[in-house]
Amino acid sequence: MIETFIPYLDHETALEGFVAYPSQKKHPTVILCHAWKGRDDFICEKARLIANWGFTGFALDMYGKDVLGMSKEENAALKKPFLEDRKFLQRRLLKAFEVASQLPYVDSGRIAVLGFGFGGLCALDLARSGVNLLGAISVYGHFESLPVSFAKPIQAKILILHGANDPIVTQNELLAFEQELSNAKVDWQAHVYEGALHAFATPGANDPASGTLYDPIAAKRAEIAIHTFLDEIFII
Repeated sequence: MIETFIPYLDHETALEGFVAYPSQKKHPTVILCHAWKGRDDFICEKARLIANWGFTGFALDMYGKDVLGMSKEENAALKKPFLEDRKFLQRRLLKAFEVASQLPYVDSGRIAVLGFGFGGLCALDLARSGVNLLGAISVYGHFESLPVSFAKPIQAKILILHGANDPIVTQNELLAFEQELSNAKVDWQAHVYEGALHAFATPGANDPASGTLYDPIAAKRAEIAIHTFLDEIFII
């Protein structure tokens, strides 16, 4: 496996992605969108996992080089500008997509996006941007629609992995999003894990009073579902 950091710019903001890939030839690629903390070790480990499956994993950076939240309050403050300005969020995603697509070991015709929490929203917003994606995966993500003024129809296949007991993004929100996808004739599937809360795939998540708790069984099931979905859309 080969891994390296990829510096890039969005206007004046210095960003740094992390990439892991099996070899120098072109591979189907998964763009990974981090949760509200920033591009941390968790999402880089997911890029390595993707590379172990035979794909390229590119962990994008939404906040800026070396910017990581150290508390729930800092994390919320970091993601707030993007939630308040979804055009800004989309622009930063599109920059990462552009950078990833131009890497010599990326098959630009076979790209998917995967995100966790805030990153799940990012993954869906990239799918709503109109770029050439084969799939988008949301793991305990958020489902707020884009403003119709710049949202484009979703062409990618969608995989949703969600906790049945998630109090942060409720079952009613999930059902409403599923109906939205069905109305738009999107190819989608959802796996809902009984008893799982928000952040069920994040080791160290242990704040059930706030709705977050690591669940190793649900995490493993989600990992298997992601691998199966990627094999399907990339036609290995």
